[in-house]
Amino acid sequence: MKTRVIHWFKFASPQNFYYLAGKMWPWFAGLATVLALAGLWISFFVAPIDAQQGQGYRIIFVHVPASQMSMFIYLVMAGWAGFGLAFNTRLSGMMASALAPTGALFAFLSLVTGALWGKPMWGAWWVWDARLTSELILLFLYLGFLALQASIDDPRRADKACAILALVGAVNVPIIYFSVKWWNTLHQGASVSMKGASMATPMLMGMLIMVLAFWMYTIAITLVRVRSIILDRERHTDWVKHAVA
Repeated sequence: MKTRVIHWFKFASPQNFYYLAGKMWPWFAGLATVLALAGLWISFFVAPIDAQQGQGYRIIFVHVPASQMSMFIYLVMAGWAGFGLAFNTRLSGMMASALAPTGALFAFLSLVTGALWGKPMWGAWWVWDARLTSELILLFLYLGFLALQASIDDPRRADKACAILALVGAVNVPIIYFSVKWWNTLHQGASVSMKGASMATPMLMGMLIMVLAFWMYTIAITLVRVRSIILDRERHTDWVKHAVA
C-alpha cells in the first residue's frame, strides 16, 4: 500500500498557494460565522451580569479578542516579512501585506471598544495609559506599513522596506502585553492567564469562542486578500491569464 506524500514546500510558489487558498478560505469563513454567532449568543444572553461592572462589561467579548489578535497578527506579519527579507521569497511579502489591513482593523477595534468600556469604568474615553498608548502606536505601525507599501511602486522593494519597519516595530508588542505589569496603569490585568481564569465559566466560554471566531476570520480574510495580491503581482504570467479567463 502506497502512502501519499504531500510536498508542502510546493505551496511556497504563489501559483500553487493561490489554488490552495481558494480551497481553504470558505471553510475558515464558515467556521468564523458559526463560532461568532455562538460566541455572541453566549456572551450577551447566557453569561451572567458582572457584579461590579454590570452589563457594560460585555464589551470585553469583542475588546479582548480584538486586542489579542492585533498583537498576534503583527508578530505573524513581522515573521513573514522577516522570512521574506532573509530568503527573498515572493509569497512571504504577499502574506505580510495581506495580514496588515486585518491587524490594523483589530487595533482600531481594540481602541474603540476600549474607549466605550473605559468611559463608564474610568470616567474618561481616553487616558494616556501605558497600554492604551502602546496599542495606539501599534495602530500607527500598521498604518505606516500600509502607507509605505503603497508609496513604493516596485513590490519587491516595498516588501523589503516594509519588512524592516515590521521587524523594528515588533518590539512594541511585548510592551503592550507587559505594560500592566511594568507600570502603574488604569488598565486592569489579564482575566485569563496560565494560572487560570478569574471569571465565571459562561463568561470564559464566551470569551474563548469569540477568540476562535476572530482567529478563523483572520485566516479566511487573509487567504482571500493574498489571492488578490497574487493575481495583481503575477498578472503578466500565463497561469494568471488562464486563472481569470
